Amino acid sequence: MRLISFDVFRTLGLPDVQVIKPEHFLRHRDDLRDADWVLFPEYWQLNALVHGLKCRVFPSVASYRIGHDKIEMTRAFQTVAPHNTPWTLIEANGPRQREEIWDRMLLPFVAKRPRASMGEGVWLIENQADWQKYCDGAEVLYTQEYLPIDRDIRVVVAGDRVVTAYWRHQADQGFYNNIARGGWADHSAVPSAATDLALKVARTLDVNHAGFDIAMVGSVPYLLEFNRLFGNQGVNHAGLLRQAIFDYLAGELEPRDPPTPVTPVPPWPIAV
Repeated sequence: MRLISFDVFRTLGLPDVQVIKPEHFLRHRDDLRDADWVLFPEYWQLNALVHGLKCRVFPSVASYRIGHDKIEMTRAFQTVAPHNTPWTLIEANGPRQREEIWDRMLLPFVAKRPRASMGEGVWLIENQADWQKYCDGAEVLYTQEYLPIDRDIRVVVAGDRVVTAYWRHQADQGFYNNIARGGWADHSAVPSAATDLALKVARTLDVNHAGFDIAMVGSVPYLLEFNRLFGNQGVNHAGLLRQAIFDYLAGELEPRDPPTPVTPVPPWPIAV
């Protein structure tokens, strides 16, 4: 395979990879056109590579576009897995909308900034002062019900399979489970309902490189979000992730006539 990467660290160990700095991509137009895969471009490169140079990119276009904005992501989740998406209100930031959301949401609730990661841009709203402070700095109002959990599950999907899944326990200050915010990883077994849901959603949305964050409330898994460029702190088998990516890239280039069977996934988990 002819591979070009724009992220040397995420493609370490893959064979025969040519690395290009993102800002130099126009100097390598012919190489990019001839490549079998272009790996981990920056978001701002996507249209030029896919529509201009007709490159095949990894992660997928859906991984980029859905993963770029929590509003778009939540609406996609509501479309394909409504029973496994927390109750969410998204409105323009105006006086009427602020009042309506405040009247409808039960305290405490969660407010988010649409474009943030690693636990940044997420607030627990416990009183009207918290709500006012959030609204004063928000372009769009994005609120979700608070789920009573002290840990969540990170499910890592690469290519067409789950590479690993682990618990993320709450940080000492509470609320945040992100390892970047003081949470910690626990590699004990996770419920299959969480991994089944993540893989089903990934396949349905054509997302092929993502760290899904899933909350378990009793036996019901809830989709919180996914990160296209997830942290590797909790991924204790980097070789498995690299192999999953390579297998997927190679497999997608093989002829598929007749189509290659896909491992079946159980039906959607639903609320009980």
